[in-house]
Amino acid sequence: MFLSKLKEAVICFKHLRVTFPYPLKRNPEALPQPDFRGRPRIDAAKCIGCAGCANVCPSRLIIVTDRKAVRRLDFYLERCTYCGRCAEVCPEGAITMTGEFETATDRVHDDMHLSAEVYMGTCQRCGRCFETRTTLDRMMTTGFRT
Repeated sequence: MFLSKLKEAVICFKHLRVTFPYPLKRNPEALPQPDFRGRPRIDAAKCIGCAGCANVCPSRLIIVTDRKAVRRLDFYLERCTYCGRCAEVCPEGAITMTGEFETATDRVHDDMHLSAEVYMGTCQRCGRCFETRTTLDRMMTTGFRT
């Protein structure tokens, strides 16, 4: 047994270093490609609050809560599998997949939790939400006729 360990040590010393000093120096061959799906980024200004991303997420990390005319989307990214379905289904392009893949942290709640609050315009007749203020602001009209 000692002889086999000695033989293994000789083989390791013969080939010298086999790993890269990763945090200090990166391997240029291991950088992500342009179509790499990394950490999702959410642009709350573009979000219309449709919650399509929450419906298609396989790991159910997007929680949607409604309070009167405000819709809150909470993203718990520590559960994310980086599948990119949320970005594919978003009609306004509010969710994009970045090239970030180094998500190890000791502050999970601060670094891996995103939230977006979207103001929802409500119908005066039925009270249901129809669009956000951000979409209406892009329109040329200033109001609706009754």
